[in-house]
Amino acid sequence: MGMCVCGGALLSCSFGMAPSSLTVLPANRVINSMPVATIMDNIPMVNILPFGMCSSMANPQVAAATAAALGVLTPMPCIPVIPAPWVPGSPTVLIANYPALNNSCKLMCAWAGVIQISNPGTTNIQVP
Repeated sequence: MGMCVCGGALLSCSFGMAPSSLTVLPANRVINSMPVATIMDNIPMVNILPFGMCSSMANPQVAAATAAALGVLTPMPCIPVIPAPWVPGSPTVLIANYPALNNSCKLMCAWAGVIQISNPGTTNIQVP
């Protein structure tokens, strides 16, 4: 069984250079010490904060800076672009009519990064 993810969970991106935290707004949520997250907590700059610098060549800013540096990879500030919700979620546990987020869920960034949960923020709530 996976662990339930709460606000303040630690996130990492495969192309990011720093960890980030998950922000969960408290509207219609189960509150432990922090609000419990759902698969729809995927809004950039609201729920998903930047990961420092981005090193993905799929990111147009990184590609332009790298081209200007004659091919030397030049990371640029991270601005996540999230086109879809977290997958797969826990479909048997619903919070505000959405599947709960567990620590094995992944989120794809449009710049080819895979965002995953490093620390779920709680260790006492398990979800399937």
